[in-house]
Amino acid sequence: MSNNGEMKSQRLLSMMLLLQTRHRMTAPELADELHVSARTILRDVTALADADVPVFAERGRYGGVVLLPGSQLDVSRLSIAELDALKLLGLDPGQARQLGVEVATRTAHRKLASRRPLADQSMLPLSELVIVDNMPWFSSETQGASVADLGKDLQSGRRLRIFYRSSAERGASWRTVDPYGLLAKAGRWYLVADFNGSARLFSLERVKDWEVLADRRCLRPGESLLTVSRHLSAGVERRGGITVTAVLSLNRVDLARRILGSRLIGSKPLDSGTVEITVAYDQVEAVRQLLQFGAHLRVTGPPEAQAVMRDVATATAALYQG
Repeated sequence: MSNNGEMKSQRLLSMMLLLQTRHRMTAPELADELHVSARTILRDVTALADADVPVFAERGRYGGVVLLPGSQLDVSRLSIAELDALKLLGLDPGQARQLGVEVATRTAHRKLASRRPLADQSMLPLSELVIVDNMPWFSSETQGASVADLGKDLQSGRRLRIFYRSSAERGASWRTVDPYGLLAKAGRWYLVADFNGSARLFSLERVKDWEVLADRRCLRPGESLLTVSRHLSAGVERRGGITVTAVLSLNRVDLARRILGSRLIGSKPLDSGTVEITVAYDQVEAVRQLLQFGAHLRVTGPPEAQAVMRDVATATAALYQG
């Protein structure tokens, strides 16, 4: 098959997957997703219809491209590389267990594995060479709301009333939210929802209880779990804070990368086996995290960060006097 033919085949498959998920999309929406023109999309719809795929285009103001209800994508149409990629996507085993879909995940993987032809046994599948583990280093599974139970209640498509404690509050309080769904981020689970007209992330560690209301959820037009989650995540990363510089022993750099993650935004080798690192925090008090490096790290600025380290170190030393 030529490169153009293979690209078209992949595009047609992608179009069917999109329509199977959303059922109806406009030609411009599909064109934007697949990075082609709307005219190309209409030609592809004709090609699918000629191949007896139940896809058709509706004209008019409220028209669009539609996949008939009940139509399902035949897994036998997927390439070996696509089947392998499907096994790598999604939740790691720990998250699947938290969500209550561990057995279903294992079964799905076995079904995908059964599609691998005997002629392809000369190459090891990539999914046997890569493992996905979203749990952060030095962390155990967090306590809080049951991910599986909350996930089932979210499938009702109704509003929630959650008993939640924010990080700035000493006690929890009830609040009514319109949920988009759940976000698994860096080993933590979050409820993504609109609260008082604004998108929020609610850590499941601090959701003490919840109840499903009778009203259907009311989401903002044009927004989805994907768009809102991306917006909120980007907002957290852009949030203003403080940049801390420190001198770290060279033999602790790898440990710092694991512990600090994306907070470590720069490093520069110095003389005498040390490295100058730059760390970003939301607030100056968060610099306490660096105390775990002990005598292997010395904060060099700004002064307010040095003051926090000095005060905590002095108070800690006082606990062990005598």
